[in-house]
Amino acid sequence: MEVILDKRNEMEIVFEGETHTLCNVLRSILMEDEKVKAAAYSIDHPIVGEPQLYIRAGSPKKSLKAAAETLRDRCDEFRRLIESL
Repeated sequence: MEVILDKRNEMEIVFEGETHTLCNVLRSILMEDEKVKAAAYSIDHPIVGEPQLYIRAGSPKKSLKAAAETLRDRCDEFRRLIESL
């Protein structure tokens, strides 16, 4: 992970070695946050491109951290559900 833009209300991060999966779920969770004005990602090349996640919010770092924690919690819940089968 490399932060390529870090401003007061904007942040852009490159996720090396990741695909649509991580960025799409983070984008989706970020957009659930009322403090997030925009969240999007792009991959410049479908084979060799690295995803770049863009966040515009009151505090992009706090919003990203909260989204990561939400993702972790949802994954834990899903794992418990699967283990109970």
